[in-house]
Amino acid sequence: MKNAENVTFGSSGLDRAAHLRGDADKLTEAAQDPNARCMLLWRGKVLVQGEALDRLGLVNMAHPLVANGPGGVVETPILLGCSDDGAAVFAADISEWQAEGLDLSSLGNFIDPSEQQHPDLPEGHVFAELRRIMTRLSARDAELAATAKAVIGWHETHRFCARCGAPSDVSQAGWQRSCPACGGQHFPRTDPVVIMLITHGDSVLMGRSPGWPEGMFSLLAGFVEPGETLESAVRREVMEEAGVPVGAVSYLSSQPWPFPASLMFGCAGEALSRDIQIDPVEIEEAMWVSKSEMMQAFAGEHPRLLPARKGAIAHFLLQNWLADTLD
Repeated sequence: MKNAENVTFGSSGLDRAAHLRGDADKLTEAAQDPNARCMLLWRGKVLVQGEALDRLGLVNMAHPLVANGPGGVVETPILLGCSDDGAAVFAADISEWQAEGLDLSSLGNFIDPSEQQHPDLPEGHVFAELRRIMTRLSARDAELAATAKAVIGWHETHRFCARCGAPSDVSQAGWQRSCPACGGQHFPRTDPVVIMLITHGDSVLMGRSPGWPEGMFSLLAGFVEPGETLESAVRREVMEEAGVPVGAVSYLSSQPWPFPASLMFGCAGEALSRDIQIDPVEIEEAMWVSKSEMMQAFAGEHPRLLPARKGAIAHFLLQNWLADTLD
């Protein structure tokens, strides 16, 4: 696709400054630069600001929440990269903050509309669920947020060496964990997922998972298994979930999806049959949706169907399918 990287979390050309990760002196110098900034996360939510919550709430490295120790799943700030002016941008997790007296009832839910204001941060700087505000962010802020959320989430679940079980240490500016007991080295994990625009004539195959909001459907998706090509994964997943055989498969676009840490490979596939036989363990329902019906859904006028979440690659692919801009 010519406009493939226009997808949310698409590349903004961030300089990830890998050359600084292993140089302790240069890393310290970068962190002490008065122009350096730090992105804060709390229990998976990102700090944003502005009336529309459309900008990351970056703080300087001397801010007490950073300088006194993040107090989260990673002991030191993670280097995300350098901004266009050359100043370093870091990320720190402050999940140990208890947020007493604030609404925490929606944390971890599929939809979390709550916002949390830390008393040591300026008014209007709040922690918000990234899925809720992702389409409001600039391409650069979205890439920074996706990177930070995925890497910090990886640290949260990989504190111990996978080889010997000993506690591991953060190294390489947060892009590696090293085991002092056996010498094992571990790196952030990204899980490949195929998401499929499966068409038959002028209709597209849509499905929904149990627990989704009523009326919400999306494209079928699934994890790529070891030893499997993307094309094979597309055919297998569609057959497993909906019982629909797929012929030709082609790649369209990709999207980092930090929920928790996937790389979505958007593919197109041609169905060889319209017969659907779902696996109720995999999905709750599947159906063919015509272009005219999908246009109704995107306009909010379909009596039953809600469009895929705006900002997700499913929405992006469907939008381009409707506009005939998949090439």
